[in-house]
Amino acid sequence: MKKYFFGIIMITLFSCNRETPPVMLDFSKLPYEKLSDYHFFTGNLSDLKANNKVIPYDLKASLFTDYAHKARFVWMPEGSSAEFTKEGVLDFPEKTILIKTFYYPEDFSQPEKYKQIIETRLLVKNKDEWQSYNYLWNESMTEAVLDIVGETRKVSWKDEKGEKRTVDYIVPNKNQCKSCHNYKETLQPIGPKARNLNRDYSYAPNDTQNQLERWVKEGYLTGLSKDISFMPVWNQEKEGTLQQRAMAYLDINCGHCHNPDGPGGSSGLSLTYDEKDLHNAGLCKPPVASGRGSAGLYYDIHPAFPDSSILISRMISTNPGEMMPEVGRTVVHEEGVKLIREWIQSLEGNCRNQ
Repeated sequence: MKKYFFGIIMITLFSCNRETPPVMLDFSKLPYEKLSDYHFFTGNLSDLKANNKVIPYDLKASLFTDYAHKARFVWMPEGSSAEFTKEGVLDFPEKTILIKTFYYPEDFSQPEKYKQIIETRLLVKNKDEWQSYNYLWNESMTEAVLDIVGETRKVSWKDEKGEKRTVDYIVPNKNQCKSCHNYKETLQPIGPKARNLNRDYSYAPNDTQNQLERWVKEGYLTGLSKDISFMPVWNQEKEGTLQQRAMAYLDINCGHCHNPDGPGGSSGLSLTYDEKDLHNAGLCKPPVASGRGSAGLYYDIHPAFPDSSILISRMISTNPGEMMPEVGRTVVHEEGVKLIREWIQSLEGNCRNQ
């Protein structure tokens, strides 16, 4: 009997001390069927507790996705690192994996408590090309499985004001990923630029550090320079001027498409943060094509008149043939619209003289 109980105790101790295996991937077999097969997280999968060498990160500006929260992580193979670039996305090494999980806290005023996880998207660099793999979480949030066709899920939450919100969250199909992650006709990351990563992150209690410096410490970044382009957090007034914050918002929500090398390049509209010519950004600029998208308006941005600006019209529309961005949202981003309205209201110019 004593041996029996001793055996039970040993099995229990072994189970408690058993660690999640490290991230060891066979890239010839990707994508795996289940998210847990990658071993990105330890413990309960839904806790999103990073495994060894899986580093969490955040961005100064994030693409709006129907108010979803996002938990981001990066993993790179042993001995490899990203190269610093002053402009654009970091130069990531072969076999890098960017991990992004979309979730909704039940109460946005207490985001650390219960959350409903919807999907996890992976961007995998393999054979010098980026591939996207989406994983859809089950209702019990014990596992996420590979999904290609997409899905719509009704999600409810209580916002910071205590008001109940509901949205039909759209999980994109595999082909829709490229509609945003498209640069020179190839799939590319959007967010991890040095200027967007240049912020502090709390990795644990009493462990807060600048993210770029942390990546250097972990061996995930080389060539870091102090010459980093500045970009503010768009919804924090103390971070920068009204125009800087507006361009930061437009950069992450529109600039991935509206740049000379993006799908929206033919419009002549450039909405990247480093665009210095406001005419290129839409000031007194007539649309290249008319139709429903222009809403019968004459200029992309009509200075001092936000309601006469096509930019605002497309931001407040939820009609699939008129709204911008074209995918990724079904509701209006009220805070983003408010910022761009204020910015356009502050602009000066006489479009009749253009």
